Amino acid sequence: MKRKTDPHLSPSGTRTPRRGIRSWLRIQVESESYQPPRAGAILLQVMVGLMFFVLVVRFWYLQVHRGEEFARQAQDNRLRIERIFAPRGRILDDKGRVLADNRTAYGLSLVREDCPDIPATLAQISQWSGIPLVQLWEKYRQDRFKVKSFEPLLLITDIDFDLVARIESEIHAWPGLEVVVRTKRSYPEKDLFAHVLGYVAEANEQEMAADSALAMGDLVGKQGLELELEKQLRGRKGLYDVEVDAHARVLGKTLREEPRGGREIRLSLDRDLQQAAWDALGGEAGCVVVLEPDTGKLRALVTSPAYDNNLFAAGISQRDWDALRTNNRFPLQNRVIQSVYPPGSVWKLVMATMLLEHGVNARETVFCPGQVKLGNQIFRCWKRGGHGAEDLLHALIDSCDVYFYIMGERMGIDKIEEYAKASGFGRPTGIDLPHEKSGLVPSRAWKRRRFGRPWVRGETYNIAIGQGYTLVTPVQVAVFVAGLLNGGDLLKPQLLDDASREVRGRIPAKPENLKFVVEAMRRAAGGGTAKVVGRKDADMGGKTGTAQVVKLKMAAGDRRLKSSEMEYAQRDHAWIATWGIKDGKSYVVIVMVEHGGGGSSVAGPVARKVYDFLFGPDSAPRAARRAADGLTTDAAWTNACSAILTGACWPACSCCIWWAWATSIPPAARGWKRASPSPASTSAS
Repeated sequence: MKRKTDPHLSPSGTRTPRRGIRSWLRIQVESESYQPPRAGAILLQVMVGLMFFVLVVRFWYLQVHRGEEFARQAQDNRLRIERIFAPRGRILDDKGRVLADNRTAYGLSLVREDCPDIPATLAQISQWSGIPLVQLWEKYRQDRFKVKSFEPLLLITDIDFDLVARIESEIHAWPGLEVVVRTKRSYPEKDLFAHVLGYVAEANEQEMAADSALAMGDLVGKQGLELELEKQLRGRKGLYDVEVDAHARVLGKTLREEPRGGREIRLSLDRDLQQAAWDALGGEAGCVVVLEPDTGKLRALVTSPAYDNNLFAAGISQRDWDALRTNNRFPLQNRVIQSVYPPGSVWKLVMATMLLEHGVNARETVFCPGQVKLGNQIFRCWKRGGHGAEDLLHALIDSCDVYFYIMGERMGIDKIEEYAKASGFGRPTGIDLPHEKSGLVPSRAWKRRRFGRPWVRGETYNIAIGQGYTLVTPVQVAVFVAGLLNGGDLLKPQLLDDASREVRGRIPAKPENLKFVVEAMRRAAGGGTAKVVGRKDADMGGKTGTAQVVKLKMAAGDRRLKSSEMEYAQRDHAWIATWGIKDGKSYVVIVMVEHGGGGSSVAGPVARKVYDFLFGPDSAPRAARRAADGLTTDAAWTNACSAILTGACWPACSCCIWWAWATSIPPAARGWKRASPSPASTSAS
């Protein structure tokens, strides 16, 4: 058997010692002649110096260059900022009664930095509040990046006091949870002023990005005056410096900046008048405007139906929002400024003023047989048998359609458009409410752009009586009627009690022409189509209007269908434009009832109830009113012209035709009304 050879054995068989690295080093060190390499020592020194330099630079970078930043971060870990919410300014009516107020509300927030178990904490909040856990998680995920980890993230904005007490008793077991106290918007009148006041809600991302003063949980105006006057109502938040320890326990608070509440706003609106107008509508879809013609101040601004704006202030549920949004009566729509309608015969006030300004002789008559044919089309007057010979004054009193058909075609659409726009239509009034519509005054160019077709004569007929493409808002009509009374000034409708009178335009009409139209409205209220608002103890004027929604529908025997025979959505809109003066106080009252039917039969009684509130019950005898106006009695005027009783002088007697303005007729003539039976108010427009 061959034996293995050991390489470390000598030839004599003895083992030679192994020379490893340690033996070599020992030999080198023990050697007196050994010197370490000089290059290695230099390299070592350079490396040590470089490391020291890096440490010095890093130290300078941290302590000097970014020293303030790190000091601030360290301070932030010790000091936190706590906002003090400033209450929004209250909104009052003209007598100081509260329309929008603030109440104490409790919320629940989460400080993520102090919460060791966020899922369990959210589950506990869901158990306390009854809010679905999914909804809380969605709120958490949406808002967690909007606030810093040491700042409170508001999860619930409004919880009742009983739940607050329960949470407070258990909150010590849930680190990171905080009960916050803040103010919440409250609207004691609910839907009565909903469209005027609007509502507030939490600021969204776009609003916070546009305004650096806003933060998570801040309430901002979303509609109405809350939106329009946001800067004045919001106020300015205060700040606390809160000192905490390493476990986030509060050690103390220091007030840095005091909060400042928002401005208190007093409106020109009268709460009681608003309620009276609301009650007068009786739940019908429509609106009421009450305006002072000399100042432009609004005294009532009612839209029905409405909504409870407290729903939005508290955080509206999806169910409530869907119910409002899908309601076919559109409770979210402010009909005074955001809805546009054909004005119907109320438009004849504009037409009459224009005719006088363009030189039409008010004494010129047009014979009304009840209809006018234009090609194969028939344009009807509201009175089937016609009105006979009508001058401008009686065309207004009787609301004769045929008269305005003929005169409107004589003027042409171009002049009608120009005059209507100069009179304030087709543009906003400037009222301090958002989303006001301009309405529409059609023109040849507009129709060409809109439909690609030329203007035709029949469309001028329709425009002349406030039908067709013409669209107006109720507040535009109020401003125009006020202009008739105040000498032609088109005033901005003012909602603030301390607002000054602001003229935004003028009706292009001479004072005598304005007075003519005002007198016609007076006669219409005395015995014409607007007689429903006539009073014995006050100076009253009015003009009714019935705006067709669909093409005029006729029944058998060439009879127009009654409103009760039509579907609700196809019924006419009912208008009445009125003014009243008593004891030195003057008002313009505009009523529009959607799909209500006739202006005199539906809108008229609403206006009458509003005046009953403004002036009280009509109790003065007729003779007393006429004596106060310096007029003779009916009997005295009858003696002056006995033929009036029989109507034998109509239309041959010139004094009967031109009594309203002819200087040759004595003042007593102004109290006369034509003896022929006036049309029934239920039929007239």
